Amino acid sequence: MHIEMDNLKEKTAKGIAWGAINNGATQVLNLVFGIFLGRLLSTEDYGILALITIFTLLAGCIQAAGFSQALANLKPPTQRDYNAVAWFNIIAGISLYMILFLCAPLIAWFFDQPALTNVSRLAFLAIPISAIGIVPNAKLWIELRNREQAIASIAALLASGCCGVWLAWNGYGYWSLAWQQVIYISVANIFKYYFTGWIPTLSVDFSPIRNMFSFSSKMLATNMLTVISQNVLTFIFGKLLPISTVGLFNQANKWNTMGSSLITNTMAQVAQPVLSNVNSEEERQERIFRKMLRFTSFLSFPLMFGLALTAHEFILLTVGPTWERCVPLLQILCVGGACLPLQGLYQNFIISRGRSDIYLRMVALQIFLQIGITLSLSSQGITTMVAAFSALNVLYIVCWHLALQRIHSLALFDVLKDTVPFALIAALVMLATHYITLSINILWLLLLARVVTAALLYFIVMRLLNVAILKECLQFIRKKQ
Repeated sequence: MHIEMDNLKEKTAKGIAWGAINNGATQVLNLVFGIFLGRLLSTEDYGILALITIFTLLAGCIQAAGFSQALANLKPPTQRDYNAVAWFNIIAGISLYMILFLCAPLIAWFFDQPALTNVSRLAFLAIPISAIGIVPNAKLWIELRNREQAIASIAALLASGCCGVWLAWNGYGYWSLAWQQVIYISVANIFKYYFTGWIPTLSVDFSPIRNMFSFSSKMLATNMLTVISQNVLTFIFGKLLPISTVGLFNQANKWNTMGSSLITNTMAQVAQPVLSNVNSEEERQERIFRKMLRFTSFLSFPLMFGLALTAHEFILLTVGPTWERCVPLLQILCVGGACLPLQGLYQNFIISRGRSDIYLRMVALQIFLQIGITLSLSSQGITTMVAAFSALNVLYIVCWHLALQRIHSLALFDVLKDTVPFALIAALVMLATHYITLSINILWLLLLARVVTAALLYFIVMRLLNVAILKECLQFIRKKQ
């Protein structure tokens, strides 16, 4: 048992390390390509593609149908299981593309943007292409092969980013963003098939689908609701506000999402597989979950509060003065964004216990509140709507905890003890950094000074407080050297 625990601990640590490398490299490349594209494209170009994002993501959820999570809960999934899911995904992906291809004019009419008809038909090609790669991706995820996932993701980003920038440079506008999506998914699929060496067989048996359907159907509904939750503001703004304002929000939300997803995706690559592996040992599962909460809080709060602190100089130095009006929106979003990785851990814990029904109800309630609050404040302007949306992301952590207590006795006080100190320290560090650097007027120097000062202050405070998570991170790094 001790050897098994050590192996799981080592596997988890390696998974988190490679997940961090993957997401870190992903965000750096997104930053680089985002800078070029932000300077080459207009707010309207970003707004056009933002309007159809929700349709692409919802179709992606439908074709995946929650079977990746269902496969992860099997011990272990067989070739027959993988093959059934693969063919379901492929058939669903092709069918959905045909439907959306025909519906493209209606989407353009709804948003009063004629350009959407043709560009959406190109962007929607990502749906059947991604369907082909769902099972290889699931295999890599279930087996905690984060190194291979990292290589596939980085290669796809390099290829798609270079293509997008080249097209934007040559005046293709929003078409460059559409092609970037299609190329990214195509290249990622090639690498994932290469690493797994897996291909579907022509012997199709859908009986495993029926066995997984009870769980996966709830995951499908939940994943769809999650997509709506993450994109509801863009959809509402697309109908109520000018397309340039939608572009500004999309730019702000893009940087916020890049920051929060760096942590969320790193943990998601190991959280459910690891928690599922120990779901029969309640005390051990709780210890692992609380440790993940502390590690996530240790990283998420300083990262997101730091992004809010440096938002003005960051936006001006990267994508330029054209986007300065998105700075307040980015700062507001970052506050709620700091809590999204914690929500993700709660979601993975609940899923690992096989309670996709609770997950579904919680996400549905969150969307209902988001839409209700946003629409009720629509007359107050975009800043007020975004502030209410962000505040809900913070407060909804409590709702997730109450939902978890239905299946686990984890105390709210223990969670607050694991998370709140990191949030308070990060906030105080950013406040101190703001005043320390207040006299600097050169933008690039101000950005550099704030990043270095905040990082040093946070590290010093963590060392002075003898924080265990920091010590374990340093020990892991030394061990790998």
